[in-house]
Amino acid sequence: MTHALDELPPVGPAALTLGVFDGVHRGHAALLEATVRVAAERGVASAALIFEPHPDEVLRPGTVVPRLTPLATVVERIRADCGVAWPLPVRFDDELRQRSAEEFIAALAPAVELRALVMTPDAAFGRGRGGTVARMRELGAERGFEVVTVEPVLIGGEVVSSTRTRSAIAAGEIGLARTFGYPPRLEGTVVVGDRRGRTLGYPTANLAFDYAPAMPALGIYVGQVAVPERGVDPGHPALVSVGVRPTFHHDGRVLVEVHLLDFDGDLYGARLQVDLLERLREERRFEDADSLVRQMKLDEAAARGYLGIG
Repeated sequence: MTHALDELPPVGPAALTLGVFDGVHRGHAALLEATVRVAAERGVASAALIFEPHPDEVLRPGTVVPRLTPLATVVERIRADCGVAWPLPVRFDDELRQRSAEEFIAALAPAVELRALVMTPDAAFGRGRGGTVARMRELGAERGFEVVTVEPVLIGGEVVSSTRTRSAIAAGEIGLARTFGYPPRLEGTVVVGDRRGRTLGYPTANLAFDYAPAMPALGIYVGQVAVPERGVDPGHPALVSVGVRPTFHHDGRVLVEVHLLDFDGDLYGARLQVDLLERLREERRFEDADSLVRQMKLDEAAARGYLGIG
């Protein structure tokens, strides 16, 4: 559920940060954890405004930004892992995009009594990106809040960002993507497929998505799965296929199919959280089903070796 900016719950005095926070990578974590620290130093609440949908989808109609995680996961990570007391999804729409930074800050009251605003040095928000650090410091002097800046996190000399993370995932560079924060995740609901995997000895859970996920390069991956509603705890080992199944007749659609190792149960209708750990190989076409099965056995052995399980 998202809130209109004028309809936030009563937070009270707070240190606040704001952004999309897609994936909650290490750069986001630095900003969020600084907000928690600043709030504790001032004896106020910590809060994060989470823009949903992605502003680019409103600013450039027709744009679809692939997401590293759905909103519910963003909220949970900000609360549970970063310690922010008030993760607040805010509806980003045409009305909000037209607000000046000054109007944006004014609209926080009375729900949020702003005591500190935490930003990166080059951040800006509001109409025309007028809410720069310099302007917010001027406004803060007038309205009684401080602006605290947090430097971006660098890895390999480059700023960690959601865009950089998506690029790594799209290239199949899962190890690189993992250095930026969490393992790349796909979250979907298990739907009925053609049951071909079961006939090959590798039953798979076919995933349907209610968001536009950042898809990895086509291939076979080592993964770990959680299915809370079916008692499958986080970390359950899995093989994950992302591809078009070129060995069989296909229509070009990219499918995500998950084979849970050492598992036998009904997952239809359940929501799977799939974390990708490493790409084993690219997707390729095999001459027949027997050749594919032989390769799948090799993939399983490679996955077990990677995970250190028998």
